[in-house]
Order: sequence, then C-alpha cells, then structure tokens
Amino acid sequence: MKSDRLTIAGRSHPSRLIVGTGKYPGFEVMRRAIEASGASIVTVAVRRVDLSRRGGESLLDHIDTKQVTLLPNTAGCYTAEEAIRTARLAREAGLSELIKLEVIGDERTLFPDNEGLLQATRVLVKEGFTVLPYTNDDLVVARRLRDAGAAAVMPLAAPIGSGLGIQNAVNLGLILDEIRDIPVIVDAGVGTASDAAVVMEMGADGVLMNTGIAGAVDPIKMARAMRLAVEAGRLAAEAGRIPKKLHASTSSPIEGLLR
Repeated sequence: MKSDRLTIAGRSHPSRLIVGTGKYPGFEVMRRAIEASGASIVTVAVRRVDLSRRGGESLLDHIDTKQVTLLPNTAGCYTAEEAIRTARLAREAGLSELIKLEVIGDERTLFPDNEGLLQATRVLVKEGFTVLPYTNDDLVVARRLRDAGAAAVMPLAAPIGSGLGIQNAVNLGLILDEIRDIPVIVDAGVGTASDAAVVMEMGADGVLMNTGIAGAVDPIKMARAMRLAVEAGRLAAEAGRIPKKLHASTSSPIEGLLR
C-alpha cells in the first residue's frame, strides 16, 4: 500500500496531509496540532517569520524541522515580482527551495492572479526552486503551470479560510482526471474532516489546510480528525467504490437458494 506517501519532485513524504501555521491561539496549540495531524510538510508564510531570528520567539522555534519539511509560502504577495522576491528571501534565509507560490489577484476573495502566477512560476523554476503554485480550479491554468515546470498544482476547493468545502466538483474532477504526471494537492476551503475525505476520494494526491484546523474549537482534535479523514479517503479511492444505482440490490442474494 502507498496510501500514506506523497511524492513531490522525487522526494517521498510520509503523509498526504499538509498543514499551515497561522491563526492558532498560541504556539503550543500549533505545535500539538501539527503533531496530531501527522503532517510531514508544514507551510509557513515567509512574511510572518523573523528571518533574522533576532526578534525573540518565532514560530520556527516550535516546529521540529527534523520531523517535518518546511514549505515556505508567498502569502500576501499581489504581484509576480513580489512573490519572486519573497521566495528568494526564504531560500537565502535557509528555509527551503521548496516554495508554495501565491500571487493574489483579488483582496476580497483572495483568488489567484493567473497571469502573475504563471510568470512567477517560470522564473522560479529556472532559478532551481521546487514550485507548488496555489491556483484556481481551472484546468487550462493547471495545465499551463505543469508545462511551466511546477512540481505540483494546488487548486482551491473554495476561497481561502471559507470552510465551504468543494464548491465546483466538476472543475476539480477535470483537473484530477487530466493532471496525472505531477501531484494535485487541493488547497483552501476545507472546513471539516468530511471535506478532506471527499477530496481524497476524488483522487487528489494530497490536501493542504490551515483554518479548518486552527479555527476549530479544539484544533488538536480537528487535526487528528483531518489526519484520519485523509487516510480514509485515500484508502477508499484506492479500493474503488461500488457504482451508484437508482434501484436496490440485495446484500444477501437469493438466487440458487432451495425453496
């Protein structure tokens, strides 16, 4: 079984769940939630980190980088140039060459700027970064990001932090059906464990979430629930569900029974 392995750019990770580090009530809750999630990749907003490490306590002090891989992200960047500069800062600070690329195009919805995203992806790939772009649930854009050298594509399920779950299963399904040579990791909008399970049952290679865990009444319990949901959803996808029918079929066939 390969259910618990996520491979990105040739590197295998023990969990298919990626979690964020924002919005927690405190660093200790964040640390315990990450542990409960079983995540092996943790994303960190570069702009929230004191890269000089001179400003006292940092969230990096509460992440065991021997157990998890850091995934710096360019959250809060509204232009390709800004995102490229932020990625370079993360690498120079020794965080990682793995980068979750965000180029935001709208302040209210936080939907991506597709043109800026493609531009930044091309530049960073040429500079040796392993780029994981956060994108709309748009097959054409996902295809172009893959062709630009992205190591994975990360389409949204719903707006960031909304907790709405999958809003366009058709578009997401089209991406999952066509993009097979690199991982598809569903990012944004997952609100509870059932959302995560459905994403994985649809065939996603992984799921990334932050608010769904950090904003829960009990983040540690929700983190564990998300872990189990991702594992269950992946197993169900591999097992192959029964076909849906409009009529009943008996669980105990009577054909051949003596009367």
